Amino acid sequence: MAEIRVFGAGVFGLAIAWEAACRGARVEVIDPYGIGAGSSGGVVGALAPHVPEHWNPKKQIQFESLEMAEAFWAGVAATGGTDPGYARSGRLQPIPDQAALALAQARAETAADLWQGRHHWRVIPADDFAHLVHSPTGQLIHDTLSARIHPRRACAALADAIRARGGQILADSPQTPAVEVWATGAAGLVDLSHTMGRTVGTGVKGQAALFQADLRTAPQLFVEALHIVPHADGTVAIGSTSERDYDDPASTDAQLDALIARARDLCPALGMAPVSQRWAGVRPRARSRAPMLGAHPTRPGAFIANGGFKIGFGMAPMVARLMVDLILDGRDAIPEDFRPEASL
Repeated sequence: MAEIRVFGAGVFGLAIAWEAACRGARVEVIDPYGIGAGSSGGVVGALAPHVPEHWNPKKQIQFESLEMAEAFWAGVAATGGTDPGYARSGRLQPIPDQAALALAQARAETAADLWQGRHHWRVIPADDFAHLVHSPTGQLIHDTLSARIHPRRACAALADAIRARGGQILADSPQTPAVEVWATGAAGLVDLSHTMGRTVGTGVKGQAALFQADLRTAPQLFVEALHIVPHADGTVAIGSTSERDYDDPASTDAQLDALIARARDLCPALGMAPVSQRWAGVRPRARSRAPMLGAHPTRPGAFIANGGFKIGFGMAPMVARLMVDLILDGRDAIPEDFRPEASL
């Protein structure tokens, strides 16, 4: 039986450990800070596709991962007994002007081909969603591929499923031989940059908030670059900022106040809803802006899975499959843009 030791209990590390356990490996996840202690412990959970145009391997991989997500998270929930908060609820985007309307209609045609008819990107009247969002043209983009997940609950669900499969979640690493996978998020990218003597990745801070508003049956919204994601527990997440300069990675400030005010203006249903939680964390971004997957560049015999940035949860099912294919079966189907060399 293969023994795999994953460093980092964020979504990449946990998803890889879960996939490996499902294939018969003995797994340990090591994180001194606990499950989802970094950016994977956030609140937003918008699983959304790239626009259906200018297709490339990165967009195809993300499309496949979003398609896999329903079965992936259902398996996690059934095994561990914890609900990750997943639902393919779709997404609405207001169309601001006639030029954007023409572009949206053109993308509806390309989506029919690129998404192979399995999901839809359509232009629809906004009338039925006036309580959620205003559209200047009276039209909305509606895609049926987008989904939501509750990040913290998803990490907890993965941990419970791993344990149910006989895996362990530990604070310290045993001194026994095992195949190592390093999925240590922003701190790992900073450490790797120091080791390499050049920047291969960094952390980008994001701030987000939860409103107490029961819109659990509503689709998510993407309005003026703001994600508004209703969750099944009667909360609505909004986010997030992208900050390169910060002193405290876990503090919230006036930038989030402005985001909250925008959300109230953009979504009428949030106008009087109280804010129940404010969150900030640092997301890992590789220099290539794509996930960094494959052989670890400085640890012989080890592997790396990092750089999820804004698409970590959306990419997790496919990242887990690609990495475990490589580790257990020696089958390397990782796209060139995702390899560590793309950021070195």
